[in-house]
Amino acid sequence: MGDVVHNLPVVADLRAAIPDCRVDWVVEEPFSAIPRMHPGVDRVIPVSMRRWRNHLFAAGTRKEFSGLRSHLCQTRYDAVIDAQGLLKSALLAWMANGRSHGLDWKSSREPLRMFYDKVYCVPWSMHAVQRNRFLASNALGYAISELPEYGIAAPAESRSALESVFPMSSKGQFAVLLHATSATRKEWPEISWLRLAEHLSAHGVTSVFPFGSAGERQRSERLAAQIPGARVPPALSLDQLAALMARAHVVVGVDTGLSHLAVALGRPTVGLYCATDPAATGLYGSARALNLGGVGVTPSVDEVADAIQRLLEKT
Repeated sequence: MGDVVHNLPVVADLRAAIPDCRVDWVVEEPFSAIPRMHPGVDRVIPVSMRRWRNHLFAAGTRKEFSGLRSHLCQTRYDAVIDAQGLLKSALLAWMANGRSHGLDWKSSREPLRMFYDKVYCVPWSMHAVQRNRFLASNALGYAISELPEYGIAAPAESRSALESVFPMSSKGQFAVLLHATSATRKEWPEISWLRLAEHLSAHGVTSVFPFGSAGERQRSERLAAQIPGARVPPALSLDQLAALMARAHVVVGVDTGLSHLAVALGRPTVGLYCATDPAATGLYGSARALNLGGVGVTPSVDEVADAIQRLLEKT
């Protein structure tokens, strides 16, 4: 999900440089709601590479993959840009009907030169957002602005869908606390989440603990049970989660794609990094976002509370 969010500013760059361009976005199906939120994206083409990989020889997989290939060949593209730099994305770029552009062997996570017509060197020292913008601007020959523009908003229908299953419009100020991440080493301690939620409650802010998996739901319910007024929503779609975060007083999250989505939606967001370097893939491009911690450095509750205060003073 983070890779998808990090490419949103490329669309704004393209629209500013080439106003009449058409933008099609190929994206993994579970994350297709994100580019659909951007008014500058003309067509979203969902794919299921992860699911297909697990069922390579199934008749359904062959049929869907064949349909995708036919779909990508129907349009003659002036440029096909692989911003992810993985084998699966390079394969899709190679399949599409157009001159393909990608990262050179020094700049990508995998050696993929053979899949592209032209490659570019993009420094690893850049944040992921800037790397994507730099690649696209070099491929199409335009200059980029200093600050990125994510350009998305939660659709009205998503807000209505959220309100029908998890009413929050009349509940006052609330914080969305994103405790779930892809690796245990990236998690913030449960006791810290509890102390933070207590701090928020003392300031009249309700804590909301979303979840994705069954295990994450158990943790959300375990945390909420110990905080007066805290709430756990039902299982929400990505659209509904975006609508929830778009209304939040503040969002606090670990190293997860949803934290980046909160920033893209313009919410005050604190990123908690316990095992990764925020300089490379931390929250980026917003005066309403702060990163705390780093490799082997776990943020304290006091640091998070102070960061929230500083962000809210800017609003």
